[in-house]
Amino acid sequence: MLSDVMEDYLKAIYQLQARTGPPVSTSAIADTVGKTPATVTSMLETLEERGLVAREKYKGAELTAEGETVALEVLRHHRLLECYLAEHLDYAWSEVHEEADALEHHISEEFERRVAAALDDPVVDPHGDPIPSADLSPLDEDDATPLTAHDVGSRVVVSRVSDRDREELEYLADAGVTPGTVLEIVDIAPFGMVTVRTEDEAEQSLPESVADAISVRPAAEAGAAAGPGEVTDA
Repeated sequence: MLSDVMEDYLKAIYQLQARTGPPVSTSAIADTVGKTPATVTSMLETLEERGLVAREKYKGAELTAEGETVALEVLRHHRLLECYLAEHLDYAWSEVHEEADALEHHISEEFERRVAAALDDPVVDPHGDPIPSADLSPLDEDDATPLTAHDVGSRVVVSRVSDRDREELEYLADAGVTPGTVLEIVDIAPFGMVTVRTEDEAEQSLPESVADAISVRPAAEAGAAAGPGEVTDA
């Protein structure tokens, strides 16, 4: 049986691999899990002994097929719980991440099945992140790009928003910027402030760090990206 900490490491490695590709450096894992590189190295040795990661000297680690399955299971639990907390327990989308982190390791497969059924098998969580399927198939590659990668005049639809910072999520909720929102980029200031206009003609100025946490697709693809907006009621 794996510990909660082991599962957290596997989840972190999976998410890092999704962003940068394997292998993932020890320092990147350390930054994500909030541990020292020495502590991470020790844990990677343990996970390698269990056949969950493969390590390459001086390059880092990547998940084995078994490790990926465990990571997908934890992610499925986490993101289903976020949806349930938001839709049935009236949690704000800025609150669900921490609660799901605490619960994700401790639910049974039957509980997971019932939560999924109660939610009508959602495909994304409140932040727009994809929920792994029940058969734990690998997630498709995400072709969304940061809002900061687009030019003035671009019309884009919000695909997902990073859940890394609770205050950022509260700020964006107040600004009306959630998955499914269509934005027009009005201005990009030299120091990084990005001004966007929503469909109701309201303009919002977003600090670069906040804008960089928003992943978008061109508005022409809005039909494919509209799903997340249907899940986010928080």
